[in-house]
Amino acid sequence: MEKRFVYADNSATTKISKPVLDAMMPYLTEGYGNASSIYSIGMDSARAILKARETVAKAIGAKTSEIYFTSGGSEADNWAIKCAADLGAQRGKKHIITTVFEHHAVLHTCEYLEKHGFEVTYVPVDEMGLVHVEDIEKAIRDDTCLVTVMFANNEIGTIQPIAEIGAVCREKKVLFHTDAVQAVGNVEIDVAKMNIDLLSMSGHKIHAPKGIGAMYMRTGVNLPNLIHGGAQERSKRAGTENVAGIVGLAKAIELCTANIPEKQARLSKMRDRIIAELLKIPESRLNGDPKRRLAGNVNISFRGIEGESLLLSLDLEGICASSGSACTSGSLDPSHVLLAIGLPHSTAHGSLRISLSDDNTEEDADYIIEKVPAIVSKLRAMSPLWERILRDEDIDAE
Repeated sequence: MEKRFVYADNSATTKISKPVLDAMMPYLTEGYGNASSIYSIGMDSARAILKARETVAKAIGAKTSEIYFTSGGSEADNWAIKCAADLGAQRGKKHIITTVFEHHAVLHTCEYLEKHGFEVTYVPVDEMGLVHVEDIEKAIRDDTCLVTVMFANNEIGTIQPIAEIGAVCREKKVLFHTDAVQAVGNVEIDVAKMNIDLLSMSGHKIHAPKGIGAMYMRTGVNLPNLIHGGAQERSKRAGTENVAGIVGLAKAIELCTANIPEKQARLSKMRDRIIAELLKIPESRLNGDPKRRLAGNVNISFRGIEGESLLLSLDLEGICASSGSACTSGSLDPSHVLLAIGLPHSTAHGSLRISLSDDNTEEDADYIIEKVPAIVSKLRAMSPLWERILRDEDIDAE
């Protein structure tokens, strides 16, 4: 099979789709008016933002007034967590609950709050990456102001029991936030039925541009302002709106939520075929729950190799994927997510994440299935670590 290009890192970012780009273009060219201006092209921008807000709200079962546009998921996470903490502190509640394997936008925000007088409980996950509802319930105290649990894990794809966690938080009168960046457009979401108070999303994970996202804030929560200045976003987040980005986000979420069951069925079939073939490689293991996972997520560890070498070799074959090693950050540490589910360092280092989208085809899956085993075999042939594994040495005890 000849070399081809396969983009299989859609959990990192996605290509802007043509319908999204087409929806954005008028607001990048002739429709450039400031939405705060009263002349016609300004009012056109204001109407476009309102329509986009309605579209985003409808996609997750929210009210139009509950959607606030941001620069992305990380900003929405920071806004939800820091400002919910501020609200809690005003009532003498300075305890936060999260999990050990959240996205760093959540974990680093919680670490920041710990340095400013808050106490954070990091609830563990099981070997499949699932949070147990009873662990959340046991962790809630009289001074708990916020529970924040991601909807679906960005690395291993495990989907959490969000509705059940939300029900516990609602019963205990504790605010519940979920980072749904990976879930929006891939999983059916109804914020009302799931008892969600705050939700974060990002455009570039669903074929919208980078630099745009949104936060859902349930009516009655009323978090403090994020950015002071103008009256944009109902005075909660000042700054002239990114009209084209907002329109693009709305078009993307409209498209990706229109056929979720059909998309799940197609991608799950492709995902499961890739998993079944790659697990034929000796000393490999699937990371995450085999059933409760995002339809497009494959995460497999191969003992005896390094993730960076695997990614570079795949790139030479035209395949874009990601690894369990934080190679892009300059760190040699393995993923905190993989360590949280109990993988030893040596196994976590040799992990591969393949994340599929609507753009991927069965031919892409064929190419991945052909190339990965050959690359793993080649890298193991050069690996002293693999030789020790073959000699049955306990490398994880070191």
